[in-house]
Parts: sequence; structure tokens; C-alpha cells
Amino acid sequence: MAAAAARRVLSPRLLTASRHLHASASEGSAREASTSFIHPAAVVHPDAAIGQGVSIGPFCTVGASARIGDACQLHTGSHVMGHTELGEGCVVLTGAILGADLPGRTIIGENNVIGNYAVVGVKCQDLKYKSGEECFLHIGNNNEIREYCSIHRSSKACDCTVIGDSNLIMGSCHIAHDCKIGNNNIFANNTLFGGHVVVEDCTHTAGAVVVHQFCHIGSFSFLGGGSVVAQDVPRYTMVAGDRAELRGLNLEGLRRNGFSDQEVRSLRKAYQKVFMPASSCQSSFEDRLAELGREIELLESPSVSYMVESIRTSFEQGRRGICKFRSWNIS
Repeated sequence: MAAAAARRVLSPRLLTASRHLHASASEGSAREASTSFIHPAAVVHPDAAIGQGVSIGPFCTVGASARIGDACQLHTGSHVMGHTELGEGCVVLTGAILGADLPGRTIIGENNVIGNYAVVGVKCQDLKYKSGEECFLHIGNNNEIREYCSIHRSSKACDCTVIGDSNLIMGSCHIAHDCKIGNNNIFANNTLFGGHVVVEDCTHTAGAVVVHQFCHIGSFSFLGGGSVVAQDVPRYTMVAGDRAELRGLNLEGLRRNGFSDQEVRSLRKAYQKVFMPASSCQSSFEDRLAELGREIELLESPSVSYMVESIRTSFEQGRRGICKFRSWNIS
């Protein structure tokens, strides 16, 4: 009986809210297509731009400056705030928060899935951020951002946090201000990136990985579970430990990504020359790297050239150098 009475009390309110929403829709027909569904218990500002075929569930909020692309789905209790653009075909699951009422903009591309209670496009945690300064986040297409992830905007107007396309960012990961994430990466649960980290393409982290601010993670690399990465990870390599050390080439990752047997053999030879010198070799790391740069036959392999470039640039001014390596001597 009490539940029935509650429904009788609530129904007129929902009907009134529905009338207001339909009135707003008719007044702003250029912004909201008639084919979209907005639950009466959702709060959608009349100035919000709503595409065609959009579904907005109960208890969602959409701010005045938000733009929701065609065929997007906002599940129960999700929120789109501030200057936030959501591309076509995105799915925002229960409890997720996109954007914030801050100067700047959050732009999310097409066909992204934002998981339960993820927080995307909010103010950074950098103490140098000045209140009122513009800050930005750009996310590409076809990303899956799982539950409880946090992705922050940039710390200054001249920079931007960037995430590319087709990344899988598993539960409870954190991507801090001004990070640059490439394409086709897989970050396992509780991977944490400090500010200004650069991650190239096709990398893979195991769970509970921590990456120090300003580090560079090279393409096709693998970061072992529980690693604390305080320096750069060269392309094609594998690291593990606290502090992370080089543990060889990411052979399984290379195989999965279609590298030929010849390319892998060339990378093996190059890696051994630099990181696994013969027991009789007395040359320094810098000498061995320079010697590899003169190996014309090996450098004909683009992969070897890219690995050498990745190592060299890690020692440029302002960079952190590469992760330490164990000098296994070979006879």
C-alpha cells in the first residue's frame, strides 16, 4: 500500500517533468531530434545539443554546454558536464562522470564505452594548476574505458591530455594530466600513469603498474605486473620489477603483432650487442650503442632503427634515460 501511495505521489511530478522536457525539445528542435528518448527523471538543460537516436536514462544530468552525438546511450545516473563533446555511438554506463564546469573542453570521439563510475575530463591534481585556466582532454575513437578509471585534463592551457584510438583501459586505471597515449594499447587493472607520461602504440601493461611522471613507454613494449617504472622503456622491450629493469625483448608481443621471424632475429642481435655483451667485451654502453649505429646490415631492418632511435632519444636533455639493465655476459 505504501509503495502504491508513493507511486501516486510521484507520478504527477514525473508527468510535469516530462511535459517540461518535451516543451524544451520543441523549442530547441534544431538541437534535439524527436527520435531521441529522454527519461522523465533525467535533467537535460534546454541548451544542450542532443543528436538523433540518443537514449538518456533516469537520473542523468546533461549540462548546458554539452553536445551528445547521434546514437549515444547515457545509462542511469551518468552525467555529462561543462564543455563536453561526445561523439556518435558512445555508451556511458551508470555513475560515470564526463567533463567538469571548468574553462576548456573535453572532447570524446566516436564509439567509446565509458565504464561504471569512471571519471573522465575533470580537473587535474597538479598543484601548479591555476584556477580559472583552460584545460583540455581529447579522446579518440573505439576506446573502452572500464569502471572506476580516472582521466584528467591538462594542467595548463598550452597543453592537452590526449588518448588515441582503440585502447583498452581496464578497471581503476589512472591517466594523469598532460599524458599522451597512442593507439591499440592495453592497460590492465590499476595501471597508474603520472603526469606528462608518453605511451606510444601497441604497449601492454600487467596489473598494478606505476609509471613515474615524464617517462616515455615505447611501442610494442610490455610492463610486468607490479612494476614501478621510473625511466623510459625502449621500443620492443620488456621490463619488470621495482625499480623496473629491462628483461629482454617482448617476444610474445612481437609475435602477436605480426613481426616476421627475420625482424625478430634482427632485433635479437641488436639487443644482444647493446645489452648482453660478450664476456671479453670491455666497451661501455655508449660505445656499444654507437657501434650498433654503424651496423649497416642490421639497420636495414626498420625495427632495429626504431629501437636505436628510441634508446638515443631517451638520453636527450630533459629525458630520464632508459630503465636499468642486467649485463648478462655471453661467450
